[in-house]
Amino acid sequence: MIPFLDLHKINARFKNQFHASLDNDISNAQYILGNNVSSFEKEFSDYCGTSYCIGTGNGLDALTLILKGYIEIGRLKIGDKVIVPANTFIATVLSVIHAGLEPIFVEPDPKTYNITADTISPYLTDDIKAIIVVHLYGQLADVSAIKTLIKSKAIFLIEDAAQAHGAYNEDGKAGNLGDASAFSFYPSKNLGALGDGGAITTNDKELNDMVRKLSNYGCTAKYQNALKGYNTRLDGIQASFLSIKLKVLDNDNQRRREIAMRYLKEIANPKLKLPYYSGAKNHVFYAFIVEVKNREAFTQYLNNNKIGWLIHYPIPPHKQEALKEYSTLSLPITERIHQNVISLPISPVMTKEEVNAIIQVLNAY
Repeated sequence: MIPFLDLHKINARFKNQFHASLDNDISNAQYILGNNVSSFEKEFSDYCGTSYCIGTGNGLDALTLILKGYIEIGRLKIGDKVIVPANTFIATVLSVIHAGLEPIFVEPDPKTYNITADTISPYLTDDIKAIIVVHLYGQLADVSAIKTLIKSKAIFLIEDAAQAHGAYNEDGKAGNLGDASAFSFYPSKNLGALGDGGAITTNDKELNDMVRKLSNYGCTAKYQNALKGYNTRLDGIQASFLSIKLKVLDNDNQRRREIAMRYLKEIANPKLKLPYYSGAKNHVFYAFIVEVKNREAFTQYLNNNKIGWLIHYPIPPHKQEALKEYSTLSLPITERIHQNVISLPISPVMTKEEVNAIIQVLNAY
């Protein structure tokens, strides 16, 4: 069996470093907001090229805190409208709702699966106050074109970079392309913790200072709470693990690209629609997505041939019971994508033989 993602094998590479780090953490007894967190925040902001990084409990909290932070400093207000991709993971939409804002669903470009300036343009009314771009599956959205579109408008551009750690183009890295960015360190991510974790990156000092307070009970000093804050902080042990893994992230991303290029060059089956990829560093292949019309038959075929798979994501947000107030929206591109996509195995620890086997099985379908 070729697993969809072998997290044990991915993390086994760091076992000795993890144990040494954990022993040090136990000895130091700095369990909350200690040196591990501040060190990782500095390392990750340097890596992304931003002035600030705030660790959070998870990616959803990171996105929500950005929006809440803008509200607290008076740049957004309750009820403002925020553009989101219709085909994203539900967390993107939930962040908007939890912040007291209104999501406006926009269809993606069917080639890249990302929203673009062209898909956003018809929705740019005067009451749109923010746009969340999702670098879906690890491929950067065309942020430069979106910035050009909104340059004369007072609209915040927020990156949901939960799947794009280390992706970059001529304008910079994921995390430093918009006004603020949210990351998830869920274990399956290209930079994954051994539990939950997230982070916000920004060059905006006022937003940084506000979010840092909000994430820690609204504290301005110990036992002094100026804001109705939250408890969502990056765990110190996870921060130390992330620091270790950050050192090999670029190499891991390059290995993912190499596997993706083999898939794209060697899979030749008209039943499968392969993803668009320019060959640049703007894609880190968190997931390698193919589209197939009869997904149930295809997944059964993969099961029979012992190839792991996953679906990112089977149900679009507007069709989830939790968001039933949006169920009547007409979003045919999004619905087709969610009906047809399937994710194939891709990770930095896959062997050449495993890649060979997957290509052979897919070509025989």
